[in-house]
Amino acid sequence: MYKEIERAGIPVVHVCTVTPISLTVGANRIVPAVAIPHPLGDPKLNKGEEYHLREKIVDEALKALQTEVTEQTVFDSVF
Repeated sequence: MYKEIERAGIPVVHVCTVTPISLTVGANRIVPAVAIPHPLGDPKLNKGEEYHLREKIVDEALKALQTEVTEQTVFDSVF
């Protein structure tokens, strides 16, 4: 679905836990997530730390949206 959205001229970020799969399916902007059962969080962290982690992942995704890419790009892991 993200490929169709990008064809329409809207940039898409694929936040994922298994980046090789994202690369295989052709995602252009890839932001690594934490883990399969908790992609945007870590239940081992306290509430404040987990919020900060989520905020960093979303910030990285927003930066990826603003970045012009010409090939598949995996953005820096934030954790």
